[in-house]
Amino acid sequence: MELNIWIALWAGFLSFISPCSLPLYPSYLSYITGVSVNQLKSDQTTREIRFKMVTHTLSFIVGFSIVFYSLGLGASAIANLFIDYRDLMRQLSAIFIFAMGLFMLGIFQPQWLLREHKMKVRTKPASYIGSLLIGIGFAAGWSPCIGPILSSILMLAATEPDSWLPLITAYSLGFAIPFFILAFFIGSTRWILRYSSTLMKVGGGLMIFIGILLYTDQMTRITIWLQQITPAWMG
Repeated sequence: MELNIWIALWAGFLSFISPCSLPLYPSYLSYITGVSVNQLKSDQTTREIRFKMVTHTLSFIVGFSIVFYSLGLGASAIANLFIDYRDLMRQLSAIFIFAMGLFMLGIFQPQWLLREHKMKVRTKPASYIGSLLIGIGFAAGWSPCIGPILSSILMLAATEPDSWLPLITAYSLGFAIPFFILAFFIGSTRWILRYSSTLMKVGGGLMIFIGILLYTDQMTRITIWLQQITPAWMG
């Protein structure tokens, strides 16, 4: 379980830095705060603007977290219906995660997964409620970068129905913490763009590895091994 939580945290960070999402965040922040993109990227950002960015970003984070938790709860509910077929669920989840890893590496790329499906919001509702609704709309769609990662975490949660809450919490934190940092230091995070594609491929390789471990039921053995080599003072 501890290993899965770290995987979910990394998956959330990987979703944040995905190359089809990372370049859009300044525009998202501009949209939910009403501050121009150029002003957001300026080194002369005032305290008032920074406060506005941070508070609206928190509302945005709450919005997409609502969707993530709802999906996690749904995955857990479905898994509980098939609790007698846990081994089959584990193997099917492993195959799906393996396929999503191939997709992220560019080896397996069906066109229907490459299309983006998101809610189109033409006018922004007022205040922080508007930012929360935009966050819900952001998470409710399908992105070729984020979708496979989130789907894999949901499939991982389905293999252990009681684990969905910590897994989704870890995934949400992995996404929310860097997004919050971006809102605070938006002018100094553009360098991440240079490495996002490489990190996504590393993440795809990791997903393939996890899929193999899950299918062969080796995740538990690795966790036990990690606990054995962990120093006592870290216990």
